Amino acid sequence: MKYYLRKFGFYLLTLFAAVVLNFMIPRMQPGDPAEIMVRQLSGRGQVDPAQVEAIRAMLGYADENVFIAFWKYLLQIFRGDFGISFTYFPYSVTEVIGRALPWTLGLIGITQILAFLIGTLLGAFAAWKRNSRFDSIISVGSTFIGNLQSFWIGIIILFLFAYQLGWFPATGGYGFTEPGWNWMFVADVISHAFLPALTLMVTAPIGFILGMRNTMVQELGGDYIRLGQAAGLAPRRIALGYAARNALLPTVTSFALSLGILMGGSVLVESLFDYPGMGRLMGEATANRDFPLMQAILLATIFIVLTASFLVDLLYGVIDPRARRSGS
Repeated sequence: MKYYLRKFGFYLLTLFAAVVLNFMIPRMQPGDPAEIMVRQLSGRGQVDPAQVEAIRAMLGYADENVFIAFWKYLLQIFRGDFGISFTYFPYSVTEVIGRALPWTLGLIGITQILAFLIGTLLGAFAAWKRNSRFDSIISVGSTFIGNLQSFWIGIIILFLFAYQLGWFPATGGYGFTEPGWNWMFVADVISHAFLPALTLMVTAPIGFILGMRNTMVQELGGDYIRLGQAAGLAPRRIALGYAARNALLPTVTSFALSLGILMGGSVLVESLFDYPGMGRLMGEATANRDFPLMQAILLATIFIVLTASFLVDLLYGVIDPRARRSGS
């Protein structure tokens, strides 16, 4: 029980630190965000001080006392009130994110699960066949592909499968079908999401492959492996039933960490394919200096990654009882 309480305490502390940083970073930037927003909206060099004060109040900068402003910011978070997005004026930030979040969760969630399964299996098999041709191809190929940029990969995939072959649509989340829970709309969404998912899937399994392969090679040199070999157990059972099972534990921990990297890479990928998710939204908010939308997207991303890490820590305690004992 102490293990889970400790992890929950770390989760709350990290989340609070993220909220504090999300509150302070815009206020530490040079210039007045409210004045920048008024200049961009009006398109004039001269700004009305009353408009600047109104925008500053909307952003939560009206209070000179930073502690009062932070308290009001916390109350806004609990109410789910992040202000108005002037990029999508007059819609609120909550409404804008609410429309984009399901697209990113579906794209990133399915991609991450597939990357974990494919990467873990390939890494385990490469370790079992270590020093073979298959191991060399997987290791060298993963190292090479892992250094490629997802945006560059996306351009090649877009040119080949969308413009040359015409197998999949180039942009958007769905076409002209009416949104609804029917097979025609679902198939349309899948066809539009295939190329962005394929772009992410090229590099997403790399960390799982290399991590699983290296950890399992170490496990194969353990004393319990030699004991199993001396007992006459089949090599496949020793490798996959014992070594792979123990090597899987660190890979489970890296699942949540790689989720943050994948979400960061989705910004360029979603912008390239004009996919209606959080990545494209972040790109538009950054280009338009939409500070309320940027803050809310950053906070939502941090919350998703931290929650995933917390759930993985809880799962780790269930899988490996040694973690609960050491944590206690």
